[in-house]
Amino acid sequence: MTDLSSRTFDGDRARDAAENLRLQECSTEPIRTIGRIQSHGILFGVDESTGVVVVASENVEQWLGRDLRESDSEMLIRAIGEGVAVDPVRAEFGGRAYDVIAHRGTNPLLLELEPIVPDLDYVRTGVVSAIQRLSGVSDPDELRQRAAREIKDITGFDRVMCYQFHDDGHGQIVADEREPDMEPYFGLHFPASDIPSQARALYIEKRSRVIADTEDAGLALHTLLPEAAPVDLGVAELRAVSPHHLQFMRNMGQASTVSFGIVIDDHLVGMFTCAHRTPRRIPVLLRRALEVMATQVGTQLTAAQQIHRLRRQLEARERRISIIAPLYSRADVGAVLMTGSRTVLDVVPADGALLRSGDLVHTVGVVPPADRLFAVVDELEVGRFVWEALPLERPELAVEIPGVTGLLIVPLGGEGDMLVFVRSEVARSVDWLGDQRAENRDHALSPRRSFSAWRESVTGRSLPWGEHAQDAFELGEEIRSAMVARTQAELAELALRDPLTGLHNRRYLDDRLEELLQGSDKPLSVVFLDLDDFKAVNDTYGHEMGDAVLAAIGRRLSGVARDSDAVVRLGGDEFVMVCVGAGAAEAAAIAGRAVAAIREPIVVRGTEIAVYASAGVVATERGSTPGELLDAADAAMYRAKRDGGGRVSA
Repeated sequence: MTDLSSRTFDGDRARDAAENLRLQECSTEPIRTIGRIQSHGILFGVDESTGVVVVASENVEQWLGRDLRESDSEMLIRAIGEGVAVDPVRAEFGGRAYDVIAHRGTNPLLLELEPIVPDLDYVRTGVVSAIQRLSGVSDPDELRQRAAREIKDITGFDRVMCYQFHDDGHGQIVADEREPDMEPYFGLHFPASDIPSQARALYIEKRSRVIADTEDAGLALHTLLPEAAPVDLGVAELRAVSPHHLQFMRNMGQASTVSFGIVIDDHLVGMFTCAHRTPRRIPVLLRRALEVMATQVGTQLTAAQQIHRLRRQLEARERRISIIAPLYSRADVGAVLMTGSRTVLDVVPADGALLRSGDLVHTVGVVPPADRLFAVVDELEVGRFVWEALPLERPELAVEIPGVTGLLIVPLGGEGDMLVFVRSEVARSVDWLGDQRAENRDHALSPRRSFSAWRESVTGRSLPWGEHAQDAFELGEEIRSAMVARTQAELAELALRDPLTGLHNRRYLDDRLEELLQGSDKPLSVVFLDLDDFKAVNDTYGHEMGDAVLAAIGRRLSGVARDSDAVVRLGGDEFVMVCVGAGAAEAAAIAGRAVAAIREPIVVRGTEIAVYASAGVVATERGSTPGELLDAADAAMYRAKRDGGGRVSA
């Protein structure tokens, strides 16, 4: 194993360019219409309307133009006959036993003949037991490893590997069952060009792929089709392999392979590959059975992934809720998200985070200067929110915020409001299946000469954001929702508030009294207050001073009221106190304190103003309505005014 201690950005770009060139070259290979088959079998292409052979492999080219219906090839007639339910058909041809596979829906109809493998003919019966043993395994890593072991035991191949494909196209060997004398490959990564997208796509259509002998140059197809139209062999069992891939396999020491795709939701997520150091085949029925096993593994992996995803989503949601909940009150946004025992860093692990909300910036953890960071963020590509290699991708901006390699940007709506998570560089090692440098290839498009494990040191990158990116965006959505809900609640509250004093208004009073009279068994009393001759204050000092006096009185009444009481400004100079759990005597005492508090001189802009108030008190009676209660309290207040004012009447 070679350790590469450092590498340059220019080296990265050169290697990436070579990999892109290989991928481009792979995408143009005619792997479906390669025009050759592997030489251990036979292929016919039959015009179904006439029964005439229009395509044939060169080992039976004498069949070209023959009418199968007029021949003595009974097994071929059976294979193309209507209503055939058996696949393959077992038959003898030229003194040798074959499995005959008919591919319905192809044009021409493809018939393949594979010589049987006698010593493995009934091994497929063990696949059922293997599937049963695997059915109870829920851990994905254990499932793949045990499935590889079962396949190796069943097939007798020297090595069985399970590949897993990552989102960026490259793959990793996540299970490796091998003979003791073979070099281990477990955990090694490989580039996307090893199994390019065009080849992977075929596994969606056809779940297994055989390469019986890497030294086999294959047999050409001869055709009577007009203009020599290429025959699509995508579904064929015998389709030949490109010379490039055969060399690739030989360089790996593989003389034969058979692979089985692991497909989830019509997406190839991995495959099992059996490799042998000498030519080796397994019969088609065993391959079919192992395809079923691979499908079962895919189903179990899907279930395991769903369970993991749901469990993780639940845990992440609980963390978000614990942080977001206070936002629905009037708590400060920055204090809620960035301080305390739980912060946004409990949702998204990072070195630090910055919150820009309006003109304010709040931070938590280790962060660069806010003005520099937001200047960089504002210069980044619009619509891209995840960055993991800023010094490599945007070096001219990275120098402005040294130490920051990863950015996760969460827009919060508004004009530039956002939450930004930052991560520093983390040097990592990646173990590759073969040295990835140009020195390990004859030229850029050739396969690697050596596949011994090679360790690469990766710098200039942060830890990948992965699933935490989704956590961050969901956090941002919930922050926005909380702020919208809070704004709506504040607007609803304003509709129930008097804008001058901040006290509740008449609308609130009507709703609150109705609620208390219908749903509470506690005693309830109402205090109705009216200022005595307040018109004189407005006439003497002006309405602006009068409004200031009313606001001061509102504050004094709130100070007198108990926590359970509600203080309301009805309008003008009239106020109401709803005393919950108070009888007439206790409410009268509250009213007395309120009248006394109002009597204290009020200073507005250096001017002392004396104000007096009269109060009426009434306790509820069974069956009272809000209107009756207020009318009774209003009448009591007027009795206090008739008795001289500045007093309480019940």
